Amino acid sequence: MKYKLLAASILATLSTSATSATYQLSELGTLEDAKYSYVSDVSESGHIIGFANGLYNLPIDTSYIDFGESVVESAYDSEEAAYELSDKEITFTLDDIENNDAVSTNPDAHSFMVSFLSSSSLGISTNFEYQKLSSLIGVVFSDEQVTEQPLFDIASVDYDGLTRSTTNIFNAVSEDGVMVGWGSAPYDKVSFTPDDEDDAETWFTHEFIERGIVISSNGVQVPLEPEFNEYGGTSRANDIIKTNSGYTVVGNASIDIPLEREEDIEDNCDNEDEPTSVCINLLNSNISRGLFNKRAVKWELDESLNITSFEELGLALAPDEDETEDDAFTSTALAINENGVIVGSSNTRYYKNDDTIITMPVYFKDGAVTDFIDQEDDWISGSAVAINDNDVITGNAVKFIEGTRRSKFFYHDIETGNTVFPTDYFSSSSSYGNDINNQGYIVGEGEVGVSDNTRRKEAFIYKIGEDTITNLNDLLPCYDTDGETDYGYTMVEATSINENNEIFGTATKTVEKRDTLGGIETDVNGEIEYESVAIAVKLTPIANGEVENCAAPEAEEYERSSASFPWYTLLLLPLVGLRRVFRF
Repeated sequence: MKYKLLAASILATLSTSATSATYQLSELGTLEDAKYSYVSDVSESGHIIGFANGLYNLPIDTSYIDFGESVVESAYDSEEAAYELSDKEITFTLDDIENNDAVSTNPDAHSFMVSFLSSSSLGISTNFEYQKLSSLIGVVFSDEQVTEQPLFDIASVDYDGLTRSTTNIFNAVSEDGVMVGWGSAPYDKVSFTPDDEDDAETWFTHEFIERGIVISSNGVQVPLEPEFNEYGGTSRANDIIKTNSGYTVVGNASIDIPLEREEDIEDNCDNEDEPTSVCINLLNSNISRGLFNKRAVKWELDESLNITSFEELGLALAPDEDETEDDAFTSTALAINENGVIVGSSNTRYYKNDDTIITMPVYFKDGAVTDFIDQEDDWISGSAVAINDNDVITGNAVKFIEGTRRSKFFYHDIETGNTVFPTDYFSSSSSYGNDINNQGYIVGEGEVGVSDNTRRKEAFIYKIGEDTITNLNDLLPCYDTDGETDYGYTMVEATSINENNEIFGTATKTVEKRDTLGGIETDVNGEIEYESVAIAVKLTPIANGEVENCAAPEAEEYERSSASFPWYTLLLLPLVGLRRVFRF
């Protein structure tokens, strides 16, 4: 149900036709081999990039697995018990997987193995004696087609296709279609004999944890190797703009390893108990703020994508000598505008205690790093994620509200030094500003309701100077084309807005449910099952459109207060969260 009555009162106060019009929603497409699609960036000239997630037919290598291991048998016993609770009979055995290629023919067996290999509760996801899988890939949207854009993945030597073992974060695209992102190296299956063992074991290792990459419009790839590349180093590319001489790319890169971290490596990573690269991965993930000192950086590239200069952008604090030996510090650049002003986040000191290090939104300008959120208002973390050409920034900051950490979107005007946290959906709603155009429109998403301690997000648009946000679902039709069926889409995330006030983001819709092999699922009675999935969409303003009144006030208030949480949004939240974590 749409909430058009409230929208009408909000929109009556707005003077611009872009917001007072309704919007036409069009799908950008979904990769044939994936369940979900998302937008990450759009250029003014129309280049669109994003992600696909929920890949079908993820390749499972069973050749090295001992199916008699207790952890495997325990996982199978739990799966069998879950089937019994659902009054179903399990359709495969471990022997079927090991000897009868059940993962290629039985969707239940395939789903079990995907779940097992990604299990954190069993410790498998961080156990490098098991295959690593990733279902998140970069894609390019064009002419109603969706094409995969591999970052660092390569063809597997163990099965057909790519290894599907790499992190793939596809972040930004320039006006002429040059793209940037970052990812991990593909995993190799290697033989390793620990010092206290006689027999070789199978381990999965890779060359580096993360590396930025630039990809030309015709697919030429240029990795951004960090200048400090011991143990692979790290780098990320988060944004790109076209310049008169080529391109500017911003992100972050490793600059060194603190002395204490070096000692941790020397003490633990001796290539005796496990391969060195495995030890590096585990240390990096288990130590607070990771192994490496990382700084926000800027790369200049020429027209042929040759790197012509590299610049560190600094931190929002000056660590003392003891701190630099003991701990790692990080800043990152997330976006750059046409004026060369860069925004992102940086470690800084907590105002109540200099020994406490937090991460706050910053901008990088004229050689300085400016931390601009007032900590005395109880803000304790955050990030600046977008900046328009008027030097107005948007992002989010975090504080405790009603005893829980909540994010609130903001905008900050560099010229005036003024920071505003607009009124969002409700007082304890978390909200995120994702993009801002030169007309002062901000798009993002926020929590619209609570049910069973779970929060549902919906997309919004906000005009600087207005008092509150507008739910983008209020600007969509009430009904489908038949005039009776409820409109089939819900906007859950707005990622990008251009100067035509076209909005790009993610919506949900109901489709036939598919299993992990891509087949249509049916219930015990043979009836087709349905599910809601995330799809990448574009919203186009309709000139002279009218906001529709879909619900009576009583119904609208009930919907907003009850805010039932559809189960499928659990599938969406991990990607949204991961993308924010990966960008920062």
